[in-house]
Amino acid sequence: MKISVIISTYNAEEWLTKVLLGYQHQTWRDFEVIVADDGSRPSTKELVERFAADYPVPLRHIWHEDQGYRRQEILNQAILIAEHDYILFTDGDCIPRKDFVEVHARHAEKGRFLSGGYCKLSMKLSKAIAAEDIRSGRCFDLSWLKSQDKLGLSNTLKLGAGEFSARLLDSITTARASFNNCNSSAWKADLLAINGYDERMKYGGPDRELGERLENYGVMGKQIRHRAVCVHLDHARGYKTQESVQANLDIRAKTRDEKIVRTPYGIDKLA
Repeated sequence: MKISVIISTYNAEEWLTKVLLGYQHQTWRDFEVIVADDGSRPSTKELVERFAADYPVPLRHIWHEDQGYRRQEILNQAILIAEHDYILFTDGDCIPRKDFVEVHARHAEKGRFLSGGYCKLSMKLSKAIAAEDIRSGRCFDLSWLKSQDKLGLSNTLKLGAGEFSARLLDSITTARASFNNCNSSAWKADLLAINGYDERMKYGGPDRELGERLENYGVMGKQIRHRAVCVHLDHARGYKTQESVQANLDIRAKTRDEKIVRTPYGIDKLA
């Protein structure tokens, strides 16, 4: 199975470097990486180009001008140019464990999207992770992480679960199998059928709204939060506003109440 991995980013070269290192060391090799750049400075493109010169899988960078938070627009562009039939979405602050792409590939299923989560790290831990920690997988080792800083129970469960216990935890978790842009995947055909992301939406739930439209379309979520593991590097969220969050909540409520499948503010605007 071939997969297109879409990584969203904005002016975060230090974190993106760590994430791209993570995708260099995956057990699954039938994938491409598209860095969907929401208007970063030129150094982000230069970073991706340096990696692409000697990367184990195809690596591309797409960009649009910085006109404020427009992540949904660049993600829709990335969906359109994705080479493969299955798309994995993640963020430029989420380092994947070496089996991350493989887990998505093995659990992909027609009529479903996959719902993962993340292990949110402190800034101290985020800074402590070096290239060798990613190559060796040490940044996913509970003992090493706890030697650097504290970890909460949720992170401990995800990082410490073996194959059987991870499957069991996914089957009993009370967390909803929602679409989470840091760690979710879906068939490209299903994403096109619902017209991709709603480009009206800013920070605060646009990925969840996409998942709700997938559900209205008949594509339901499948929980893999304890099996598809990534660590989330800490950062500020200066683009989050109460106005954008409330506007997004209103759109989501309308999507659910009216069972909307296809947004008129999506991919076809690019045609």
